Amino acid sequence: MKKYLKEIETSGMIMLFLGAILGHAVNMNAGAIAAAIGLLLWVVIIIYKALHWELYRRDNLLNIFVMLGAILTIFILFFLKR
Repeated sequence: MKKYLKEIETSGMIMLFLGAILGHAVNMNAGAIAAAIGLLLWVVIIIYKALHWELYRRDNLLNIFVMLGAILTIFILFFLKR
């Protein structure tokens, strides 16, 4: 699986991007399905890298900071809307 990680990760990002485009341009359901597939691929990569922490230590730390940033952004946007 190690040699396919980059391809799976790229496919997941493309599906997330297509989901955003489809959700706004065509149909919300089609966009949600494409985005869900992209997120599922991304989660598979994150779990694989977390199970092999020593080999992917730098990627794991980057993923943690990206997720913390996303969570912080969501909280800020949530409280600003109120």
